[in-house]
Amino acid sequence: MNDCIFCKIIKGEIPSTKIYEDNNFLAFLDIAPVNFGHTLIIPKEHFKDTLETPDEILSELIIVGKRIGGALIKSLPAEGFNLSTNNGEVAGQVVFHTHFHIIPRRMDDGLTHWPKKEYKEGEAGEVAEKIKKAIE
Repeated sequence: MNDCIFCKIIKGEIPSTKIYEDNNFLAFLDIAPVNFGHTLIIPKEHFKDTLETPDEILSELIIVGKRIGGALIKSLPAEGFNLSTNNGEVAGQVVFHTHFHIIPRRMDDGLTHWPKKEYKEGEAGEVAEKIKKAIE
């Protein structure tokens, strides 16, 4: 895609601070990090989101994420990391090119977990049945 910012980064048309690259993937520092070392991993082939990305590419993407996450723990003041992706605008996806965030974490970094909700009586079973029926 010509207007995709990540495709432009892959082509070298837009600068990035690269930390990893191989034939299929590129990883670079996020320009607006949650914590310093916040890294984005992208496949070099354009896919809109994880639903459009072939399973084998996603599998490799997770393996690269694991390597980079380990490197963040070894090299930064980090005790763990979040590996996540957003799918769709409502989920916070801003760039529509498959990508995973690797965010280094420390106990004192000030980030909190998502808020929690509770199911009403019988509601969990109803929701589960809907999901089960939709799984391909």
